[in-house]
Amino acid sequence: MTTPLLVATPGADLTADLEDWGPRGGADTGSPMMSGRILYEGNGVQVGIWQCTPGGWAIKDRADHETVQILNGRARLSNADGTSVELTTGDVLTLPKGWSGRWDILETVRKLYITAA
Repeated sequence: MTTPLLVATPGADLTADLEDWGPRGGADTGSPMMSGRILYEGNGVQVGIWQCTPGGWAIKDRADHETVQILNGRARLSNADGTSVELTTGDVLTLPKGWSGRWDILETVRKLYITAA
């Protein structure tokens, strides 16, 4: 029998201290440093909290699907066709597998993320 699994609750789970994940590889602007905490991992799904300081990087042919909710901060997400959107606290975004574009972190961002293969 399969049952639902509660992986986070508002408050402590989303604001708790994060582990240092080091510099964001592939960054071409700024010196973005990442931190995070994995809340759940299994069956091709990962749920966690991710935080990153200002900087930017390109992504080509994203390897998985990702849905995020911005918990705080500000970022610009640009598509390969040049269109872009600014993300702020509360915004929810889905990035499909195969997406190409660019992340620019304008103010330190903390997000709740869910990835699936």
